Amino acid sequence: MLTITDVSLQFAGDLLYKHVDLLFQSGHCYGIIGANGAGKSTLLRIISGDLTPTTGSVTITKEDRMSVLEQDHFKFDDFPVIDTVIMGNRKLYDIMKEKERLYAKPDFSDADGERAAVLEGEFAEMNGWDAETEAAQLLNGLGVRPELHTALMGSLDGRLKVKALLAQALFGRPSLILLDEPTNGLDVESTEWLEEFLIDCDAIVIVVSHDRHFLNAVCTNIVDVDHATCKMYAGNYDFWYESSQLFQQLMRNQNKKRDEKIRDLQEFIRRFSANKSKSKQATSRKKILDSIQLDEMPASSRKSPYVGFEPEREAGKDILFVEGLTRTEGGVKVLDNVTFTVAKGDKIAFVGDNEAGATALFRILAGEIEPDAGTFRWGVTITHSDFPKDNTRFFEHFDGSLIEWLRQYSLDQTETYLRGFLGRMLFSGDEVYKPARVLSGGEKVRCMLSRLMMSKANALILDQPTDHLDLESITALSAGLVAYPGNLFFASHDHQFIDEVANRIIEIPADAPGCMDRAGTFEEFLAWKHGRGAQGNR
Repeated sequence: MLTITDVSLQFAGDLLYKHVDLLFQSGHCYGIIGANGAGKSTLLRIISGDLTPTTGSVTITKEDRMSVLEQDHFKFDDFPVIDTVIMGNRKLYDIMKEKERLYAKPDFSDADGERAAVLEGEFAEMNGWDAETEAAQLLNGLGVRPELHTALMGSLDGRLKVKALLAQALFGRPSLILLDEPTNGLDVESTEWLEEFLIDCDAIVIVVSHDRHFLNAVCTNIVDVDHATCKMYAGNYDFWYESSQLFQQLMRNQNKKRDEKIRDLQEFIRRFSANKSKSKQATSRKKILDSIQLDEMPASSRKSPYVGFEPEREAGKDILFVEGLTRTEGGVKVLDNVTFTVAKGDKIAFVGDNEAGATALFRILAGEIEPDAGTFRWGVTITHSDFPKDNTRFFEHFDGSLIEWLRQYSLDQTETYLRGFLGRMLFSGDEVYKPARVLSGGEKVRCMLSRLMMSKANALILDQPTDHLDLESITALSAGLVAYPGNLFFASHDHQFIDEVANRIIEIPADAPGCMDRAGTFEEFLAWKHGRGAQGNR
């Protein structure tokens, strides 16, 4: 059991939380949600003991063991992958290493033997003999191949490192698991495996995530960080969202009725307060008026940007023809004879573990790089604009303000228009004058979406647009792309986002030529793929 009692936190005089009281119980998964900057990850740091609150306490049952998803992806670069996973239970790992040092001593003494006997007892109690087997099962489940288990962490690419660190957090049956954005960079199969693991887990699981599908799949409770406090609700994300919307509507209706009653009373008092025969009645009504208190609905810290894409011209019948595209990067063939034709209205999600292939395809279509083989042809009526996975080049050498950055892409150069546009994208007041280079990841994404909207293209290419966005921004982007009348090519880790937006799915395998191409939603694609395996339609 984990208890948070009267926790408050101040940063540089600003109050982040006040009077937070929460109770977490075993066998439950708690999703922490809130706007960017509300303090979701900070709450995890307080629970883990990495950050001391200004007031209050965090109490964990003495025998409980806590495990935290490591955010420093380079911390274990000099250790083998399997050892890194076992370090999830540091005490067990230290016992293993001490045993190895003792048994390797050339002058093994009686004292060493006594110490080894103690260690062996502790090792057995902690299920140490199954440690490597359990670590390997976790790695396999997350898609880290067996031949990589003995490799050094430093030799893995970024996505495999994340999987190994996630396996570390899950290792050894911890009593409390803290996960900050655990699905970032995970492929669909690994995410599904993680969902099943957490659903069956008996621990207290506390997770910060912007993935609505993941929160719906695993969460039994939602912790909403808003209004400088944290409140817990039963149910998954969708249940919380629907309930909160209903509650807000009930509050509005209730306040409206009270407001009408107040106006009636005020009018009666105004008309009759000077009339002696009515003055007693007026006084009575004034007392009623004084007793009526509007239940003021606090202004939520959540804000949704406006995202809408309006093509300057309608596309013709011919959209895009791709024939035999092949591309090798870093000695690895990421595209191998990829062929497909795009029809008007197609909104295609490129899914699967071959992210490098999707990125290479998008860069080829955007005209940034050339294929090694094959051809592609856009229709004559098509204008296209792209949202790249890495937006560094758009900001690192730009010395101007945010409003000057946006002016580069706008036909209307007036400050009034630009400020209004930025306001709809949640940049208000003097924020429009801060240097573009110092923007956060989420702010840069909103800028890139602004650039995309201003292009008025009838074909859009978006590579991981949901990265760095909060739930409200992801929802707004999804709605904008669903309403978009043009053609769409995109890749995302967000399961629900893909399912809402795409009407066609293409998977480019990392180890086979061609692609799997299927009309329909993402859920329909997954059902088809699981039913038939990865056979046919290539």
